[in-house]
Amino acid sequence: MGSSKDITPRKLGYRMPAEWEKQKAVYLSWPLNPETWTGVRPEMEKEYAAFAAALSRHISLRISCVKEAAEQVLELLSRADADLSRVRLLDIPTNDAWCRDHGPTFLLAPDGSPGAVHFRYNAWGAKFSPWDLDDAVSARLAEVFGFPLFFSDLTCEGGALETNGAGVLLTTRNVVLNPNRNPGLSQTESERLLREALGVDRILWLESGLRGDDTDGHADTLARFIREDAVLAAVDRKGGIQHDALDRNFRDLAAMRLDNGEKLEVIPLPCPEPVYSPRGDLLPATYANYLPVNEAVFVPVFGQDRADERALEIIGSAYPDRTIVPLSCRYILIEGGALHCLSQQEYDGK
Repeated sequence: MGSSKDITPRKLGYRMPAEWEKQKAVYLSWPLNPETWTGVRPEMEKEYAAFAAALSRHISLRISCVKEAAEQVLELLSRADADLSRVRLLDIPTNDAWCRDHGPTFLLAPDGSPGAVHFRYNAWGAKFSPWDLDDAVSARLAEVFGFPLFFSDLTCEGGALETNGAGVLLTTRNVVLNPNRNPGLSQTESERLLREALGVDRILWLESGLRGDDTDGHADTLARFIREDAVLAAVDRKGGIQHDALDRNFRDLAAMRLDNGEKLEVIPLPCPEPVYSPRGDLLPATYANYLPVNEAVFVPVFGQDRADERALEIIGSAYPDRTIVPLSCRYILIEGGALHCLSQQEYDGK
């Protein structure tokens, strides 16, 4: 489905759900590329397996992983005490591990059944070649699970798209309007493509991403809807490396309006102290890259006790009826992302 330009998710009544809605499964792409996480692969695999195992205790997991690596992956999951009855390994090759960006962006039809949209994918503006296997993941998953898949003419990634589930989408100009993805595309045309692909009505734009972020500024590191009218927004202390960009975003969010004319409630979520790679590169460390899954919220932490505890308290207050699960991402972050970046959720609207 989706081969005709006249058939779009919006015209069929699909919408992009909010992440607090009921979920059916979480998709991952196991990190198998030997050129990534060099020098820290055992430490990263331990963190990644702990994340996958924690997820398996709450929801079904569908993991892209070539069959040659299946035995190793199952061993790592077993050591992490995963519920293997909820884990399905799929013989689907990938170039990289960031399933949020190369995987399908899931939607719900009016009858509650799933659908998905595939945006053109070029590894965050052709930064990391090759990306052909990643660009094929959505179609492969649709073949396996039979959900309708629509194809958008927009080059974009799932991490750039944050919604309240009620027709409002938050994204960033640094990503969607970047010439490295969509050269010559106007904001008006990009909004049309996003509305048609995701079934949204109103699009809110942020300007600035985190320094050190290879994605150029994904929304899921900056601000996250916690209700239809409220967001958690990453902030940094005055004089901090990320302060100026995040302060601008915070002020922009506070001035935004929903369809009913009401302002957003904007709740500050302080960043950790700067985190650097073993090579000395600044990494995009933010607690906003958490993952809500049904009755739990999985939160990245960075070994900074005071900052970690403060973030867990704020996120816990935002999700008072859910279990808050902190998961170390000190090694995962070395390649530029955390828990939300690694995962993609399918929803259960029935």
